[in-house]
Amino acid sequence: MISSLSAFFPAHNEEENVEQMCNALRIVLPNVAGDFEIIIVNDGSSDKTGKIADRLAAEDEKIRVVHHERNLGYGAAIRSGIKACKKEYLFFTDGDNQFDVSQLSLFVSLILNYDGVIGFRLNRQDNLARKANAWAWNRLVQWMFGLKVRDIDCAFKLFHRKVFEQVQLESSGAMISTEMLVKIKKSRYRLHEIGVLHSPRLAGKQTGANLQVILRAFKELYRFYLKMRGEGE
Repeated sequence: MISSLSAFFPAHNEEENVEQMCNALRIVLPNVAGDFEIIIVNDGSSDKTGKIADRLAAEDEKIRVVHHERNLGYGAAIRSGIKACKKEYLFFTDGDNQFDVSQLSLFVSLILNYDGVIGFRLNRQDNLARKANAWAWNRLVQWMFGLKVRDIDCAFKLFHRKVFEQVQLESSGAMISTEMLVKIKKSRYRLHEIGVLHSPRLAGKQTGANLQVILRAFKELYRFYLKMRGEGE
């Protein structure tokens, strides 16, 4: 068990998932941390996600909500979540219920020996096109930055919050995990990878495969590459 933990997840139009996510975390967190908080980042949802999140926060003082008035993107939601965290450690996952958060206990058992413990999906439950895109992205990032991580975008990550006192993130879109891990590697923090089970999405709609999201990620990646190369010279 660790001293204190902030757990957050971004939610964009996840009205069918947000309460289940909170309920799952409320079961798991008392078993892994002496003190904890749950933060919902409502990224400009147009459905009932925001209202449900506010109700959950009103019912439980350990739940807080960060609202984006409009959809700012996955990276912006992750940055807002990190900024809102107050505890010694922080954990984030996605708000789509594709991960069993009880697996967090395995991460907590390791975190005292590392600065971060990050997941890789053992049995990724996505369609073939999405898997192919992820494979290509991982190989590209590994080649560009020498980043030896098995599943860069796996949204199951636990860190000591001190990491983000030095590592400042800027990405607003899907490139956020790449930026995060490249900068953490450059800062010489110690990471450990562990496999996690992945489940099919049963409610809501995926947006990561949207062409606009993908193109935005590649634009951000190219700009980030130029910036990091410039800093390395």
